[in-house]
Amino acid sequence: MEDRKARQTPRLLAGTSMALAATMALGLAGAASAQSKSGYDPAANTLEKLGVEVPGMKPTDPIMTADEFARAKEIFFERCAGCHGVLRHGATGPALTTDVTHELGFEGAHDFITYGSPAGMPNWGTSGELTPDEVNLMARYVMVEPPQPPEFGMPKIRKSWHLFVKPADRPTKKMNDIDIDNLFSVTLRDTGQVALIDGNTYEIRAVIDTGYAVHISRISASGRYLFVIGRDAKVNMIDLWMDPPQTVAEVKIGSEARSVETSKFPGFEDKYAIAGAYWPPQYVIMDGDTLEPLKVESTRGMTEDEQVYHPEPRVASIVASHFKPEFVVNVKETGKVLMIDYSDITNLKVTEIPAERFLHDGGFDRTGRYFLVAANARDKVAIVDTKEDKLVKVVETGGVKPHPGRGANIVHPTYGPVWVTSHLGDETISLIGTDPEGHPDQAWKVVQTFDGLGGGALFVKSHPKSEHLYVDAPLNPDPELSGSVAVFNIADLAQDEPSFTTLPIAEWSGIEEGQPRVVQGEFNKDGSEIWFSVWNAKDKPSAIVVVDDKTLKLKHVIKDPRLVTPTGKFNVYNTRSDVY
Repeated sequence: MEDRKARQTPRLLAGTSMALAATMALGLAGAASAQSKSGYDPAANTLEKLGVEVPGMKPTDPIMTADEFARAKEIFFERCAGCHGVLRHGATGPALTTDVTHELGFEGAHDFITYGSPAGMPNWGTSGELTPDEVNLMARYVMVEPPQPPEFGMPKIRKSWHLFVKPADRPTKKMNDIDIDNLFSVTLRDTGQVALIDGNTYEIRAVIDTGYAVHISRISASGRYLFVIGRDAKVNMIDLWMDPPQTVAEVKIGSEARSVETSKFPGFEDKYAIAGAYWPPQYVIMDGDTLEPLKVESTRGMTEDEQVYHPEPRVASIVASHFKPEFVVNVKETGKVLMIDYSDITNLKVTEIPAERFLHDGGFDRTGRYFLVAANARDKVAIVDTKEDKLVKVVETGGVKPHPGRGANIVHPTYGPVWVTSHLGDETISLIGTDPEGHPDQAWKVVQTFDGLGGGALFVKSHPKSEHLYVDAPLNPDPELSGSVAVFNIADLAQDEPSFTTLPIAEWSGIEEGQPRVVQGEFNKDGSEIWFSVWNAKDKPSAIVVVDDKTLKLKHVIKDPRLVTPTGKFNVYNTRSDVY
């Protein structure tokens, strides 16, 4: 371990931008497909080879075949759409519409994709996540007008619904010896699976097929059912009482998605589930026992600031209110927080709270009353009172692109209870006061900022029993930083510029191949351990490293051939109880 001040290591881009002067419309791909019927050579990837002329473009400018276009669409969905949008209008990442990409040029796009940037763009090329041919392909793809995926209404949703085990046919008592409260649901990103790992023994108890790149896991109010949602918008409902646990129902709620939650208010436990889609922009309310889709609602509409129409307002994070039978639904592009009253879903009541555009992720304060959500493209955090259903305040965080995950709640030695966020775009860590009664002068303002490892942070983490605050930096292009974690002693935060201890998590894992990234600390139930994913390329070994929270020493390394690209981890008790 190394004690040091935080540092930022910017990466200079190799090469220069070469502007492309004209559009490469989808018609080129269609034309290529049509010409293939009359002797078109699929290997032809320039205008010169294709034998056509487009005014303003050089004969050697790159284009793409129909097969290449199909492959590029797939890669964009898997790697890029989350930040840049299906229609490439941007949000967390910048817009990639053709007016922007043509100005940047093929070489400029190629460099960014290859090397990334400290502002949060992953180094897809140098990390080995994309091959040189794939980098070249994606640099050409962003020069082409993006396709618009089809709609996904209730007929398609119902057709995708499968009830594998009816409620009446499920166990009436727990059939396994798993300590469910200390079970971890671990996303295996590139295999389309989750691994259920025993928090007491570190044993993998089950590996379950799910949607692609599960984004989050959520737990029903009873603690029996695990709900996961993939980026392909497939929701799996897993019965943790079975031996082994298995999927009892599934449904697709769109083409791309990120969020799922269940009803938790007394009297509505396990009654409903809700999932939000990136495409089409909509949310779906489902039966909590079967995942039968009951209601689908679009989020298309006007932005909260300029009040202009937006075609792709994606549903970002969703949480369940502790004070009312409501879901808190955060709509990214329009900047609105929707309070969905699920007490009567036939006559649905929605309270619309204008907050700030580009809402992303967030979490509750320690009381569970106030929800703090990052508007990361605006460098702000919006604070919503879920008891009164109103906006409290929007605060500037002092950093670039806040990305807290669910954030971290700690008691600051000077400012009392605060909520913490890190940032994608720089090394800033910001603390926001959350105690309007005990510390009114500090409430709902940034009370302190200090530096972490560097840009590219995705998650901060602490625990009520921990004396530490952990901050990762998995998207930093510097391998040393992306493989490490910064740990702050909470008592030391009374200093203006607190130092941190660096934990070399990737080194501790023993993995020597690739560029493993360390991501998303998650505590066990009693707060004595924190687990980190060592996320490597899908053809290279990955691991989970367990750290003793008291000593900050390595406690255990979980390695298994089935642990392919582990990313998010969700402890059942902490997730169900909003402990972070």
